[in-house]
Amino acid sequence: MDYSKIVDDLKQASLFDLYRLGVAINQQLDNPQRLDEIKKRLNPGRMICYFDPVENRLIEAKIIRLKRTQLLVKNVLDQKEWIIPVYWVNLDEENTDIIAPSKKGLDKSQLKVGEIVGFLDKQNNDVHGEIVRLNQKTVTIRTHMNTEWRVGYRWLYLVIDGDLRNPYLIDGQIVDN
Repeated sequence: MDYSKIVDDLKQASLFDLYRLGVAINQQLDNPQRLDEIKKRLNPGRMICYFDPVENRLIEAKIIRLKRTQLLVKNVLDQKEWIIPVYWVNLDEENTDIIAPSKKGLDKSQLKVGEIVGFLDKQNNDVHGEIVRLNQKTVTIRTHMNTEWRVGYRWLYLVIDGDLRNPYLIDGQIVDN
């Protein structure tokens, strides 16, 4: 599914349209038949990826226990246990990135916790760092000097650096003909 196109289409919808669509989506998320279809493909010990709405990114985890509509999982990165809804699991390995070009910086749907972004400070100095939190109107960024900044989305740009393991870069070699 092309989430970027859907988000772009939703920008033309009224708030009432979005609300009505949200109600319909919630009804589908609570559909017992759809939940059972997913649960049949899961079992304790299985490695999964789930989408975390707070960090706006996929998280690797191991299933500890299945519940009726939820899973107890252990995150691979921090080893913490979490209870998540079954429908957060990305079973079909969908690309969850939302890429929407904008003339006015980035928006929340395009960013993930852990990504490297930059901005110009009040003295027009380039500042860049890692996203540590996505807030409603701002992003909290931690620089390599361990200082934190809260910056509005419209002032941000993505920083592409091969040393920072950016998922959009591909390792390769230039071959001279």
